[in-house]
Amino acid sequence: MLRRLWTLSACFIALALVLVGCGGDGGDATLGKKPTSTTPPAVSAAPSSDVSYIASVKPEVTKIDVYDSPGAKREAREFDNPWLYDPAVPTSKVPQVFLVKHQRDDGWVQVLLPVRPNGSTGWVKSDDVTLTANPYRIGVALGAHTITVEKGDDVIYTGPIAIGATDPPLPDAGKPTPTPTGEYYLRVLIQAPDPNTIYGPYAYGLSSHSETLDSFAGGDAEVGIHGNNDASVLGKDATHGCIRMDNDAITMLSKQLPLGTPVTVNA
Repeated sequence: MLRRLWTLSACFIALALVLVGCGGDGGDATLGKKPTSTTPPAVSAAPSSDVSYIASVKPEVTKIDVYDSPGAKREAREFDNPWLYDPAVPTSKVPQVFLVKHQRDDGWVQVLLPVRPNGSTGWVKSDDVTLTANPYRIGVALGAHTITVEKGDDVIYTGPIAIGATDPPLPDAGKPTPTPTGEYYLRVLIQAPDPNTIYGPYAYGLSSHSETLDSFAGGDAEVGIHGNNDASVLGKDATHGCIRMDNDAITMLSKQLPLGTPVTVNA
C-alpha cells in the first residue's frame, strides 16, 4: 500500500511517498525523489500470449476520458495526464499509462484502471493513446513467496518476497492485510533518496489497492513492490500488503521494466 507524506528538501519541494505495505518491522520512511520512468521497449514481434500492450496517453491529451462501454455518449470518469503524484508539488508529474485488456477495430481500447474496486476496467478512444508492445510481465506467487519476471520466453529474475500479514495481523493494523490477488500493472517508479529504509533503493506503485484497508495514514492504501532494509523478512508474511523483494534485483529491474507492465498476483 502507499501513503503520501509531503516533505521539504534543501534543493526542492519533493514528492514523498510511504508505502504502507512496507510497514511492520521497519517503521516509517519517506521516499523523496521525483517519480522516474522507463521508456517502453520497441517490439517488432507479432502479438502473442507473451506480449502485452501499454496504452500511453498522448502528451497533447491533458485529460483522458474513460467510458463504461465503447460508443458511450458520455464519459464515466477522467484522468489527468500527466498526473501529479503529489498534488501539492507541480513537478511531481507521472505520465498516465494503462494496461490494455482489449482493442477493437472501431477506435476503442479497453484498459485496466488504477481505481477501486481492483480489476475495474474502462474504454478509451484509440486516438487519445499510443499503444506499445511490451514483452515484460511479472508474476507473484503468494503461497510460494516468490516473484518471477519474464521477458518473452525468458525468465530474467525469480526470487523470494515478503507479502501481506494475515495471521497474526500486524499490531498497528488490527486485522489481516493480505496482498490482494488479481491482475494489475506498474503505475509509478520512485527512487528512494535513502536506500537504507524499508523501501530499499526503488519502489514501484501498482494499480491495486488493499482490500481490507480503505486508507492508511492519508493515502488510499495502494499496493507497491519495493526493496527492503532487512532481507530476513523475505519469505514471510510481514507487510500491510506491499511486496518486498531483493534490493539488487529491483535495482536491475528499475532499468528495464516500463510503466504499464502487467503484474499478476496469485494465491
